[in-house]
Amino acid sequence: MKLMDHAVQYTCPMHPDVIQNTPGTCPKCGMALETLTPRIPINQTVYTCPMHPQIKQCHPGSCSICGMTLEKMTHETKPEGNEEFHNMSKRFWFSLALSLPVFIFAMAEMIPPLSHLARSVWSRWLQFALATPVVWWGGLPFFKRAQQSVIHRSPNMFTLIAMGTGAAYFYSTLAMFIPGIFPDIFRTHYHQLPIYFEAAAVITTLVLLGQMLELKARSQTHSAIKSLLSLTPRTARLVENNGEERDIPLEEVRIGNQLRIRPGEKVPVDGVIVEGESAIDESMITGEPISVEKLAGDKVTGGTVNGTGSLLMKVERIGKDTLLSQIVTMVGEAQRTRVPIQRLADAVAAWFVPAVIALSALTFFIWLWLGPGHRFTFAFVSAVSVLIIACPCALGLATPMSIMVGTGRGAREGVLIKNAEALETFETINTVVVDKTGTLTEGKPKVMKVRSLTHISENEFLNQVASLESRSEHPLAGALTRSAKEKGLTLKAVTSFKSERGKGITGTVDGKEISVGNVRFMREMDVDVSQVEKEIESIRTQGQSVMLVASQKQLLGFVSAADPIKMSTREAIRLLHQEKIQIVMLTGDNQKTAEIVAGHLGIDKIIAEVLPADKEKHIRKLQSEGKRVAMAGDGINDAPALARAHVGIAMGNGTDVAMESADIVLVKGDLRGIAKARRLSRMTMKNIRQNLFFAFVYNALGIPIAAGILYPFLGVLLSPMIASAAMTFSSVSVIANALRLRRIRL
Repeated sequence: MKLMDHAVQYTCPMHPDVIQNTPGTCPKCGMALETLTPRIPINQTVYTCPMHPQIKQCHPGSCSICGMTLEKMTHETKPEGNEEFHNMSKRFWFSLALSLPVFIFAMAEMIPPLSHLARSVWSRWLQFALATPVVWWGGLPFFKRAQQSVIHRSPNMFTLIAMGTGAAYFYSTLAMFIPGIFPDIFRTHYHQLPIYFEAAAVITTLVLLGQMLELKARSQTHSAIKSLLSLTPRTARLVENNGEERDIPLEEVRIGNQLRIRPGEKVPVDGVIVEGESAIDESMITGEPISVEKLAGDKVTGGTVNGTGSLLMKVERIGKDTLLSQIVTMVGEAQRTRVPIQRLADAVAAWFVPAVIALSALTFFIWLWLGPGHRFTFAFVSAVSVLIIACPCALGLATPMSIMVGTGRGAREGVLIKNAEALETFETINTVVVDKTGTLTEGKPKVMKVRSLTHISENEFLNQVASLESRSEHPLAGALTRSAKEKGLTLKAVTSFKSERGKGITGTVDGKEISVGNVRFMREMDVDVSQVEKEIESIRTQGQSVMLVASQKQLLGFVSAADPIKMSTREAIRLLHQEKIQIVMLTGDNQKTAEIVAGHLGIDKIIAEVLPADKEKHIRKLQSEGKRVAMAGDGINDAPALARAHVGIAMGNGTDVAMESADIVLVKGDLRGIAKARRLSRMTMKNIRQNLFFAFVYNALGIPIAAGILYPFLGVLLSPMIASAAMTFSSVSVIANALRLRRIRL
C-alpha cells in the first residue's frame, strides 16, 4: 500500500514541543523520544487532535497528550454523524438515571423523613450496586484515557478525574467489603465507615455531561466547513455529444465534460461558461451579496448559485482541485494550527497536573492532621475536590476553540486564514503594502491610445506590438492582445523573445526586431524619446500607462492603457485608515502614474518604479524601520515580498504561487477583505485572552476553595460533586465564549 510523503517524526512525551526527524533523546529531560507521525497510507482517513495537531493516527481514538477525542483531518461532502457525541450521550443518560437514586440515598440524612436510610445497611449496598455500572461503564472512557496518559507520561484532565472518582469508589468498596482494615478514626459517630459512592457516580455523570456539551459545541465550531460542504450538489446534468442531457452523480463528472446549469441550480464544479449568460450568486464563497453577471468565457465556481439564465459550462476542475474543496482544506488546516499565545497555556499545562496531584496529597495530610471533627472525612473530601475542580480542560480549550470558530467565521466572509499564527500577528500590523495592478485596480487594463510614428497604420502597428506582447505575462500584454482580437487582427509569429523583468521585452516579428518597454528601457538601448515626452507626460497625468515601441534604436510609437480602479478600493482604504493603518503602494509603474492613482485613493506613501526583484527589499526596509508589515499582492513577482512580510495577503484572483506564499487569501480579491481580516484578528485574539483569563482565574480561585481555605473563616467546604459541576461549567463557559465569534460583524 502506498504511503504518504511525510517521514516518521519523533517527540518527547514530557515535552511535546520537542520534535525531530531522527530517533534519540529529549534535549530537555533526556527521555527517549517516541514516534510522533506514523506512516499513514494515502487515501486513509487520518485523525488528529485539535489541541495537539502533531498527534496523528489512522483510526479514531483519543489524544495521547490531553485525552481529547481525535477529529478527522479531512472533511467529506456527505453529512457525517457525530458518533462520539452519541456515545457520550448514551453513557450520560444511563449514568444520570442511576446516579439520582444514589444521590438521594446519600443525602437522606439531611432529609428528616428519610434520615433512617442513611444508617441502613441495605441502602449502602444499593448505592454500591447502582454506582458500580456508572463508574465502570459510564466512566470507562475516562479511565482508558487516564491509563493512556500514564503510559505516555503525559498527565492531563482525565488523570485527575480518574484519580478523584477512582479514589472515592475504591475506598468506598473496601469500606463495604473489608471494613476491618480501617482504624476507628475513620468511623463516623454511627460507628460506620463513610462511603462516597454518590461522589464517584455524580462526578462521573457531570463529567459525561461536560464532555457531551463540549463535543456538541466542537461540532458547532466546524459549522463554517459544514455549510461550505453543503453547497456542493449531489448530481450534475451532463450534456452528451449528441445533445442529450441526463443527471449523473457528482463523482462521475470528468474534466472536459459539458454540464447544463438550469435557472436556480447550484454550479456543481469549477469551469468556464461555453454558452449563455446569467447572474451568479457567489455570496456563499465571497461574502458579497450582489450577484455577478457572467457571460460566455467567464469562470464559474462550484457551489455558487445560478440566477435566471440557462448556462452550458465546460468542466475544468473536479474533486479536491475545485476552489470550494481548496477552501475547505485551507480552513480545516488553519483550525488545527496553533497561535504563539498558546505556548503560555502549554507551559502551564505541562506542570499543572503533577502540581495538582501534589497539592491534593498535601491538602489530605494537612486536614488529616489539623481537621475538625471527623478528620479523615474532611481530608478525603477536600483532596478529591482539589483533584476534580482543577481539571485543566478549560485551559486546554481556551485557544483551539477560538481559532476554530474564528477561522470558520472568516471563511464565510471570503477571508481564508491559512495559519493561526497569521491571525495573531495581523492584530499588530500597522502598515499594509499593496501592489497596484490587480490589487488596487481590476488587473484587466484596456488600450486607450495607439500612436504610430512611422508610415504603417495604427492597426498594423498594434498588430506588431500585440504579437510580441502575446508572449508576455504582464497585465498590459493581455490588454493589447484583447484589443487586437477585437479589431479582427491575426497575431503573428514571434521568435527570439526575451523579457527584461520590470523594464520591457524584445523579439522578432516578421523578421523585424522590436522592443517594447518603459522610458528607462528605451534609454538603455539609446532610443531617443524626446519627441513624445510631453505627450507621454500628458497621458500619464490621466493615470494611463505608456509602452514605448522601438526597432534598431528608432522610436516607432507608443501604446497607452489604463487599468480601472476597483469599485471597492476606496472604501477598503477608508476602513484601513479607521484602523490607523498606513497604506503604502509598491509598484513597478512610473512615479507620475503612481502619484495619480495614490491621489485618487488617499494612499499614504508611494514607492514607484520598483523592479519585481526589489519588492522584497523594500518590505525588509520598512520592517527595519520598526513597521509591522502586511503585504497584499496577486502576481508571481509578489511571492518573495509576500513571504517576507509579517503577514502575506494574496488576492483570490491572483496566481497560485502568490497564494502559496501568503498567510491570508482573499477569495474575492477585494481589499475590503483586509479590513475584515484585521477585525477578525482583533476579535479572535480578544476572545482567546478572555478564555485564558477565565481558565486561569477559575483555577486560581477554585483550587484554594476546594482545598478548604475558607473553612476556618466561613465554615465553607466544597463537596466533590459541586467541584465537578464547577469544572464542567468552566469548560462550557469557555466554549460558549468562543462560539460568540460566529456572530461578530466583519
